[in-house]
Amino acid sequence: MKRDKKEQVVREVAEKLEKAQGIYLTEFQGLDVAKMAELRKEFRDAGVEYRVVKNTLVRKALENVAGGDRLAAGLFNTTGLAIGYDDPVVPAKVIEKFSKKNEQLKFKMAAIDGSVFEADKLGDLAKMLSKTENIGRVAGLVNNVISSVPMVVNAVMRDLVSVLDQVARQKQD
Repeated sequence: MKRDKKEQVVREVAEKLEKAQGIYLTEFQGLDVAKMAELRKEFRDAGVEYRVVKNTLVRKALENVAGGDRLAAGLFNTTGLAIGYDDPVVPAKVIEKFSKKNEQLKFKMAAIDGSVFEADKLGDLAKMLSKTENIGRVAGLVNNVISSVPMVVNAVMRDLVSVLDQVARQKQD
């Protein structure tokens, strides 16, 4: 690959990494073409970009990414880059699910908001709620609060009326 092409790849990858909410490094050595195509499809269906780029080029692209210096430690052997733009935990879910059926896919490291997670943290990352799940939970909580507000208001109003009634009775006596 010529120098100008390498520089272009580094710029492209750096732009993608700057926009990313979650950056995951995987090792895919031993996956055949059919399995690699299946992996790429699962990532694509989940809204995650998956690229294979030379380690030296990724290392250069990581220079301006928060936690990139620590993430560079995972750049050895074959490296696939899973980039989550909308939700930082979706790539972890795809990697965990796929690697259960295909042990050749290995999780190396991840960076989310400048925090770096080692290989042993994949299970924890995959168990985290996705952005959509969190939004659903918040919406459910808000709905519960809103639906209970009339009961609270009714109780307060009932108590107020009771107090005013007692005050009125005391004044009559």
